[in-house]
Amino acid sequence: MSNEDSSTVTVSGDLTPGTKGQSAEPACTDSAHEARRHIGLRFTIIARLLRNNFDRQVVNLNVTRSQWAMIAVVSRVPGATQRTIAEALEMSEASAGRLIDRLCADGLLERRDRHDDRRARAVYLTPAAEPLLEKLASIARESEKRMFKGFSEDDLEALGSYLDRIYDNINRG
Repeated sequence: MSNEDSSTVTVSGDLTPGTKGQSAEPACTDSAHEARRHIGLRFTIIARLLRNNFDRQVVNLNVTRSQWAMIAVVSRVPGATQRTIAEALEMSEASAGRLIDRLCADGLLERRDRHDDRRARAVYLTPAAEPLLEKLASIARESEKRMFKGFSEDDLEALGSYLDRIYDNINRG
């Protein structure tokens, strides 16, 4: 038996998928592979922390993250169609429709006929949504302030650019 730790497995060569022995991408060094794994894990943890933090802050407002996202999109694009809202939230039109129906029933959104397209209906906030929107916007500002503490404007632009690249890479499949 060797003196090496038996729990350590060393793999040599490129295991990146490719065709006929050619890799699709250059092989990662061990340190690059570890960095990627660490970053991926951090994304997961940060997403969970953000969700939990949001849930704790809005527990008394009786609103879900999905509802808040819908209200925020409609506030930014008043008169948007269900399709436009679904695209903005990256959800199916059917799911967006159910969420819009729920928020209409709660008196926070309303659908109106469009004069330019009788098939589509425009979605707007109701006056009842305004106080909730103000509270949620305040919570969002405080969360962003805390999350980006110590970041310069250049840091935020670079981070945004990196995240956009990751997003594009994932969406391209």
